[in-house]
Amino acid sequence: MIRSRLVLGKTVDDLDLDIAVSKNTFPIFGAGWDRLMGRQNETVKVTTFNRPKEMADQVFTLNVLDNKNYTLSSDGGFSARGQAGQMLKKEGVTLMVEAIHASPGSEFTVTKYSTLGMINQLQNSLTVTENGKDAGVLSLTYTGEDREQIRDILNSIARNYQEQNIERKSAEASKSLAFLAQQLPEVRSRLDVAENKLNAFRQDKDSVDLPLEAKAVLDSMVNIDAQLNELTFKEAEISKLYTKVHPAYRTLLEKRQALEDEKAKLNGRVTAMPKTQQEIVRLTRDVESGQQVYMQLLNKEQELKITEASTVGDVRIVDPAITQPGVLKPKKGLIILGAIILGLMLSIVGVLLRSLFNRGIESPQVLEEHGISVYASIPLSEWQKARDSVKTIKGIKRYKQSQLLAVGNPTDLAIEAIRSLRTSLHFAMMQAQNNVLMMTGVSPSIGKTFVCANLAAVISQTNKRVLLIDCDMRKGYTHELLGTNNVNGLSEILIGQGDITTAAKPTSIAKFDLIPRGQVPPNPSELLMSERFAELVNWASKNYDLVLIDTPPILAVTDAAIVGRHVGTTLMVARYAVNTLKEVETSLSRFEQNGIPVKGVILNSIFRRASAYQDYGYYEYEYKSDAK
Repeated sequence: MIRSRLVLGKTVDDLDLDIAVSKNTFPIFGAGWDRLMGRQNETVKVTTFNRPKEMADQVFTLNVLDNKNYTLSSDGGFSARGQAGQMLKKEGVTLMVEAIHASPGSEFTVTKYSTLGMINQLQNSLTVTENGKDAGVLSLTYTGEDREQIRDILNSIARNYQEQNIERKSAEASKSLAFLAQQLPEVRSRLDVAENKLNAFRQDKDSVDLPLEAKAVLDSMVNIDAQLNELTFKEAEISKLYTKVHPAYRTLLEKRQALEDEKAKLNGRVTAMPKTQQEIVRLTRDVESGQQVYMQLLNKEQELKITEASTVGDVRIVDPAITQPGVLKPKKGLIILGAIILGLMLSIVGVLLRSLFNRGIESPQVLEEHGISVYASIPLSEWQKARDSVKTIKGIKRYKQSQLLAVGNPTDLAIEAIRSLRTSLHFAMMQAQNNVLMMTGVSPSIGKTFVCANLAAVISQTNKRVLLIDCDMRKGYTHELLGTNNVNGLSEILIGQGDITTAAKPTSIAKFDLIPRGQVPPNPSELLMSERFAELVNWASKNYDLVLIDTPPILAVTDAAIVGRHVGTTLMVARYAVNTLKEVETSLSRFEQNGIPVKGVILNSIFRRASAYQDYGYYEYEYKSDAK
């Protein structure tokens, strides 16, 4: 009952809730952000808002200028300026803003709801719970954003429910009073007519007196009529509680029938009297019965008025409404914690999905099963990894070391794998057109330059002159890795500013020279296509036992395809668990389209997995001399 339209509708009318003012915020996240920033209490109090029917579908927006002034506009072209505390009237639109509690620039949408629509909104926000089973105590909870309005709404609902309960209790008395108010004038009119007839008859018959017997019959008939009238009132009350088959109702009907039978007998006795006596009895009976009925009705009216005035409902308001001192929802702490947990979960799911749908190569056998030769499987160097971590913390990019792994830790397993690669290359390059080896990669950041530089170092340790040319003129950093300068590098040679014969720079490793990338040019690919580059490769091939060319990744730029036309042997580096088989096959296809054969692939940075690491085609053994 408390959630009924009868109760809530009166609350809507009492508080003018059909006028709604809502703050305009950014969709989805705006309201929550305002609550987190403490701006959820910004309000504009509007007590009157009416607009013509032709503007019923238009959206009205109130823009706050300051704490006193505002502008009202609609999407239909209406515009007006108003002031708080003054009625705004223009083009049939009336608006009364009592107070503004919002910062300048805030926007609010003013809406005129139907009463039914507002009742539905109240029902959605109102919660009614019983405090304990059969306790007879109800708790009302209303959720909203305006503390004062929430308190007023709850108090109004409780008050209206209490008033409705009292009205329902006194409704029966009110209806009976209305009926009596209608019947009393009619009964009084009939009584007046009966009295006039009796007086006229007495005057006509010279005041006829009744004998004792007739008077006794008359008194009995009047008494029976009074009892019948009383039974009529009782039947009206008992019919609301029972049906006619109920014992109480049947007893009343039996008593009425007995009175009717007695009345019929008395009428028979009157019929036996002389006509004059019959008439005087009849007229006197009408007057006295009318008087008794009229007095009964007057008494009943007084009783009902007392009943109506003293009616007390069985609903009592125990405590008035109060609002929570803090924000009930949303819980900021829970939101932040939930966001952190959700972010972590999404990150984990993202990593799992990425690893599921984009699994990198995890075994050399995967490449060999697809007809791709694997020339070396180089394990991840823990020594190199530790040094890279230190350099990264200090703000220096990874892999840019002043000391090669081949020099700093020559017994590292990664260097042993590179020495094995050196042996394989000795036989692989016997049938090559020249002694120039190009080292390229599938994608960036896979350790290509690391492999290339350390391979050049271990080959130079066999008393062979080695030249390393850094052809990555965009992001090459071999000069930093080997501790040389970048002056008069490859880019300067190719544009004619440097001499080919004096371009090579010695490194700290004997018989190991370097031509750095030089300054970054705007057109690296075009420079590599020049005759100047071909002359450089021919000169290097004649003056060194082995020429290593470090090129950019083939999937990133086309430089490797250009350089590959000048070399006798090409090897490609792929990173373990990072590059996919599809990437390797696409890279090989790029070279094949340009007529460049690739001898094989070097699988770099292999590390042990938690299980089945022996299937990766690489076994870790350390073979060191005994310390004495």
